[in-house]
Amino acid sequence: MSDPREVTLLLAEWAKGNQNALNDLAPLVYRELRQLAAGYLRKERQGHTLQPTAVVHEAYLRLVDQTNPSWQNRSHFFGVAARLMRQILVDHARRKQAGKRGGLQVSLDEVVSFQERGRDLVALDAGLSALEKIDPRKCKAVELRYFGGFSMDEIAQTLEVSTITVRRDLRMAEAWLHQEMQNG
Repeated sequence: MSDPREVTLLLAEWAKGNQNALNDLAPLVYRELRQLAAGYLRKERQGHTLQPTAVVHEAYLRLVDQTNPSWQNRSHFFGVAARLMRQILVDHARRKQAGKRGGLQVSLDEVVSFQERGRDLVALDAGLSALEKIDPRKCKAVELRYFGGFSMDEIAQTLEVSTITVRRDLRMAEAWLHQEMQNG
């Protein structure tokens, strides 16, 4: 794992426009980003056409393409990276499922554990988008946990709440998503 202080310092320098900081940052975060992507895809169905390297490269390109990044710290950076990876996986699933959108009902256990097919990921994304409109913190907690691989303590630190609040938010979000997806 990269040194959080070093990553935070480099993120701050990059935000100030120092391109050398971005060059120094890349090798520090690449391995962790690739591990996250590999973890997501390892839980996907057999024969998935995306590779971890492709997901990381796409996420990294989107991250560095920002003109005025305002990273707060390492956790914020990886939280944004987790959201980008979610978007990449959902976009991929949507392309694969174009024209096949009937009946997107699925159990939350299957979706959250990433044992789903592409259409289930699209349904989860729709549910998360709806949840974000009514409770952004719960949506962010789900993203950080299931797409970012964050621990409960890391989520609590990132969201600036207690670990107990994170657990409660996740339970409530999972129940809400389950209901939303069953009705979808």
